[in-house]
Amino acid sequence: MEIRFENISKRYRRKYALRDFSTALSGGVYGLLGANGAGKTTLISILVGLVKPDSGAVFVDGADVRALGRDFLSRIGYLPQYPEFYRDFTVADFLAYMCALKGIPAAEGRKRAMELLEIVNLPGVRDKKVGALSGGMRQRVGIVQAMLSDPAVLILDEPTAGLDPRERIRFRNLIARFSKDRTVLLATHIVSDVEFIANEVILLKEGRLIRQDTPHGLERQCADLVWTVTAPEGEDLGQFDKFNISNMRRTDAGVTVRIVSRGRPHPNAVHAEPNLEDVFLAHFGEGEL
Repeated sequence: MEIRFENISKRYRRKYALRDFSTALSGGVYGLLGANGAGKTTLISILVGLVKPDSGAVFVDGADVRALGRDFLSRIGYLPQYPEFYRDFTVADFLAYMCALKGIPAAEGRKRAMELLEIVNLPGVRDKKVGALSGGMRQRVGIVQAMLSDPAVLILDEPTAGLDPRERIRFRNLIARFSKDRTVLLATHIVSDVEFIANEVILLKEGRLIRQDTPHGLERQCADLVWTVTAPEGEDLGQFDKFNISNMRRTDAGVTVRIVSRGRPHPNAVHAEPNLEDVFLAHFGEGEL
């Protein structure tokens, strides 16, 4: 399945949430990476039919999604940024309800739900109320409901926000596991969510697509922008404040500073191997570049 966005624009009052956004998704994991307010949720809302664009269109295998209607929506699994869980439902009742909404026969839905709960390592919560689960458990129940219909497209909007590091890693591994033979669009502002599992990363800034490439390809584009310098104890660290600093670490030799900068930020600075966090700072940082 190919999903193609053509010149999507959406404006709220005088501010553009999206502006002339065009790209194509055709299998694998796509990380939609941008700062808060970049337009990620608006793009996803347009894709799933919650919001109409002011201009442009979305095509699936050449057909306009507006013409496909429910035929396309039935092929989507969606976990929104702020999912609405019925906290007084048991997990089993909640998933049965979601199966009914998706048109999945009851017996088939129960079987599928139990299989998925095993995969996300929650076989024992079937009879627990959703409201009694931890945040990480609820997010895993959320991805189970998104996967109930075995969708061709899995859409996840900020799925790890608020999770502790262990749950974030667990959820990231689940996404990789569920990505086989489908398209996954993962919107996030957390670099680690996409650094190790995304086939391609889409950088969205103020509603515009500014870069799209593999993580390694994006890192190569920043090869000349990343520096490290060790400032001896007593040297003024304020001299680096105008730069995008990705890390500072105190060592026996002083303070080692990692900087994203177009020019050499210090006479003793040397180039360093870039990572995706450096890419993020290069495009979304507030310091001098």
